[in-house]
Amino acid sequence: MPASGEHHPAFEEYCECIFELHEDDVDVINARIADRLQVSRQAVGEMIRRLEAEQLVSTADGSIVLTDRGLVLAQRVVRRHRLAERFLTDMLGLSWAEAHHEAGKWEHIMSDSVEQAMDRVLGSPTTCPHGNPIPGSPYDAPASRPLSTIAVGQRFVVNRIPEELEFTPGLLEFLEQSSITPGNDGVLAAASPDGTLTVSMQGATIGLSAFASARILVTA
Repeated sequence: MPASGEHHPAFEEYCECIFELHEDDVDVINARIADRLQVSRQAVGEMIRRLEAEQLVSTADGSIVLTDRGLVLAQRVVRRHRLAERFLTDMLGLSWAEAHHEAGKWEHIMSDSVEQAMDRVLGSPTTCPHGNPIPGSPYDAPASRPLSTIAVGQRFVVNRIPEELEFTPGLLEFLEQSSITPGNDGVLAAASPDGTLTVSMQGATIGLSAFASARILVTA
């Protein structure tokens, strides 16, 4: 059971999901939550009612919005998840996919003292390994745009791999192995009418789906 003053992991999971959907500019509706958490829409509807009773979300205007209490909870969980991902990749050498999976467990059990120690050891990072901001850090957002808006022949630097792509099976592994990671630069080599892109990264030629290229954020 959660410690005093804390919430059930399921509440944390839902508040985190709502926060990340909003962060990625995805409509926060039952269907999107169900897709992200891999549960039924009926289960989502029931949980949203419980979250509303706990004053963690509001559905007064027809949309699902975190209350102030819900936002505080979500930011705490997201911060711990992204710090854990940074620790697992930078300090332990885990892959992006492994770190994302493990951090999903750590976020619910990490104490304040461990969180603070991890932040100190890591040098107070501002983003997770995928470039997503760590709540509570002095993150300064770059002027990013979707990779799909870059002109053929134009150079770019990868800034962020949004959370939506982290939940696409196999995509994190592919992006990491292809060096499509924050800070790396490349060139858009070709664009197909269906939105598929071909990029040159670290001497390799890589094909990207329209789904991925519309969501990877870069600086031109």
